[in-house]
Amino acid sequence: MIPTEEHDTSAPLLDGRYRLEQAIGQGGMSVVYRGVDESLHRPVAIKVFHAGIVDIARQEAELGVLAALEHHNLVSLLDAGVLVGADGTQQRFIVMSLVVGQDLEERLAVGPLASRHIAEIGYDMAEALDYIHAHGVVHRDIKPSNILLVDYGNDSDRARARLTDFGIAIAAGVERLTADGVTTGTAAYLSPEQARGGEVGPPSDVYSLGLVLLQCFTRRREFPGSLVESAVARLSRDPVVPEPLSEHWKHLLSAMTAQDPAARPLGPDLVAMLRDVVMAETATPDHVVEPAAESVPARADTDRPTTLDSLPDESLQRTTAMAARLFDAPIALVEVLDEDREWSQSYIAEGVDEAARSISFRNGFAPIPVPVVIPDGSTHPEMRNSPLVTGPLGIRFYVSVPLVKHDGATIGTLAVLDTRPREATEADLANLRDLAALAVTQLEIRQESLRTTSDALPVARVVGGQTA
Repeated sequence: MIPTEEHDTSAPLLDGRYRLEQAIGQGGMSVVYRGVDESLHRPVAIKVFHAGIVDIARQEAELGVLAALEHHNLVSLLDAGVLVGADGTQQRFIVMSLVVGQDLEERLAVGPLASRHIAEIGYDMAEALDYIHAHGVVHRDIKPSNILLVDYGNDSDRARARLTDFGIAIAAGVERLTADGVTTGTAAYLSPEQARGGEVGPPSDVYSLGLVLLQCFTRRREFPGSLVESAVARLSRDPVVPEPLSEHWKHLLSAMTAQDPAARPLGPDLVAMLRDVVMAETATPDHVVEPAAESVPARADTDRPTTLDSLPDESLQRTTAMAARLFDAPIALVEVLDEDREWSQSYIAEGVDEAARSISFRNGFAPIPVPVVIPDGSTHPEMRNSPLVTGPLGIRFYVSVPLVKHDGATIGTLAVLDTRPREATEADLANLRDLAALAVTQLEIRQESLRTTSDALPVARVVGGQTA
């Protein structure tokens, strides 16, 4: 198919029109080449997707939507086609305007930006998002390397920012450009709803842009690490906005990165907020904000830095709330057991009897290293006489999965309970296991970070957030 080496003039033309030159970028989905449109004698950028990445037969409608986008803060999609190999393998390619300029990630590697320039970049991107969202398109991959800073050479006092790479954008009502099962978006910039695998809309792009603007000040990713590590971190806490920032920046970044998508400013509201920030910054001399070291989240300072001595309460609260939502159930619990201590965290829906707060896995439900499913406790020989079933709670359904560390040790239990008899499918169990794995990863990351400041004592076995 398409080699990654530089092409000479003897290389075949794509669609009889586009000649590939050297590769100028590469990612997990595609390779981007500099090329020449020999019909119009102009340079272009040609993105060639890896074979099997996109469903060619089902994406024409989306390409039509993306090709119709035309805005001064976007890199336009000019054309698209399909390459067919000798073996019949097909690869999608798209042709875009070739924009010469430094991307934001490269610029941040050079040195800090003045706060006025950060505001101008944010304003340009807010206008771009307002436009694409109004046309039913969600970008899904807002990150510094997808923001190009372009100097048009007209003595302008600033570079203009243009948003590029709509390779995984979703246009409303049409298929995605990515194949089923392919993780879209870049881990460090995913919104909380993307990290949960939930519905993604315009607020997700706003959240990601908020993280990008924050990185312009700190020059570090707020949620680094692998997909799991990064996802767990953003579900555990809000981004830390550096204290030296002015109040208008603090308000803006906090609003853009709100956990609740409905609380984030969208469309004209976001444009107006960033316009106000640009005006505020323009009225003051250019300055570079150097965040103080204490703006980085402080690690817990404890005498005994095990996983359980500083459990991330908010993260485990979210874990139980998400588990309850997965099953549409009123009760979910997570419990962590140490040699001589026990922690538990729970989600209790409104209206549930207060007796639910006294449930403990040691009261008849000792953690075991395998999933447990009890469809109807009233008919289960080991549960039907339990106070959970016969008492005011009237529990019928119980499902649990173990919390298992990466070394295989079982450290606790994540469980969901309901007053209705019901079944748990394999998909339900898989979702609950994934949620438990995310919780354990968060605990292990926290333990490892604490280990660097103190000698670690015996590590625990698992569950929640409050001393029992």
